Amino acid sequence: MSAVTKVLIVGGGSSGMSLAICLRRIGVEVDLIERDPDWRAVGAGLSLNGASLAAFKRVGVLERMGSQGHFHAGLELYDISGKLLHRAVPPPDPSGLPTGGGILRPVLHQILAEATRAAGARARLGVAVASLRDEGSGVLVRTTDGEERRYELVVGADGLHSQIRELVFPEAPSPRFTGQGCWRAVFPRPAGLDYVRMYMDTHHKAGLNPVSRDEMYMFLLEHVPDNRRMPEELWPGLLAERLAPFGGIWQELRASLSAESRINYRPLEMLLLPSPWYRGRVVLIGDAAHATTPHAAYGCGLAVEDAIVLAEELGRESSLDAALTRFMQRRFERCRAVVQGSARLGELEMAHASVAEHQAVSAALGRAIAQPV
Repeated sequence: MSAVTKVLIVGGGSSGMSLAICLRRIGVEVDLIERDPDWRAVGAGLSLNGASLAAFKRVGVLERMGSQGHFHAGLELYDISGKLLHRAVPPPDPSGLPTGGGILRPVLHQILAEATRAAGARARLGVAVASLRDEGSGVLVRTTDGEERRYELVVGADGLHSQIRELVFPEAPSPRFTGQGCWRAVFPRPAGLDYVRMYMDTHHKAGLNPVSRDEMYMFLLEHVPDNRRMPEELWPGLLAERLAPFGGIWQELRASLSAESRINYRPLEMLLLPSPWYRGRVVLIGDAAHATTPHAAYGCGLAVEDAIVLAEELGRESSLDAALTRFMQRRFERCRAVVQGSARLGELEMAHASVAEHQAVSAALGRAIAQPV
């Protein structure tokens, strides 16, 4: 018997939708509320490692992701002039799972949204929490559309600047700016670009990742110690300036930038909420509890793992407290290793460390991610 029969999920991102799908699979009644009335995805493309793809398989959407995204194995490392330095192709996964890939964020969002609705979750858009009161036997929640309902569990899956974290964990640390910003853009994918390509020296790091049959996702990391504002209308010109040191294909991409280009910039922030991530009948998952930088290509996958594990424990345990305790035992150290390892890679970039130092830290982080969930 499940530890709960009725759950409210606050936040309609990847972790919230994945949890809704997994909970419906074990017969739990699910309400999902999302503040954005248009239920939009924020961002450009998404890089996916093997562990992330394994998580999406367990959610049940991997096949659709493969048809609309791009799965590939391997990485090519170049210097910023475009000279190939190293090619790494991992052995095939024994289970047949792809070991890497990419997908456009709006495409993944649409896949998950359709699966969430098909699973029978009740999605309410343009709605936020007005108040919540944990009464011990349940949580009384009033939402901004005037509805008031009691739930056995409330899950805050509402991202880095979580309202639920502020309400339930007022003493929690705030997200911390790491000192870096990340530029992202989507471009047509040229023939032959079938792997992730990384371009770096001691002062620059950028990459290209196929995200569909016809498109690729570009990212570029930079040190922004003053966290200055980057006005959106200036993004094409600002990105062009930052691509100037790169050679080869980058100069073609740079010349193609215009006001119509799909560009996104955001400062990189991180957060690791101390354990436990629950208080009474309210629990946090995903970026609301552990926001990581993109260096491990694992923020989304890690959040989806939270959803899978929480649903598993709720379905396995008859006691809510036992289920949440087990959830934390399975999640905290893994998430801590990823958050801190990713942050360390960013620190090396800002310190202009050697490529060899980057590779050593990346290898250690990869070993941590490869551990069973």
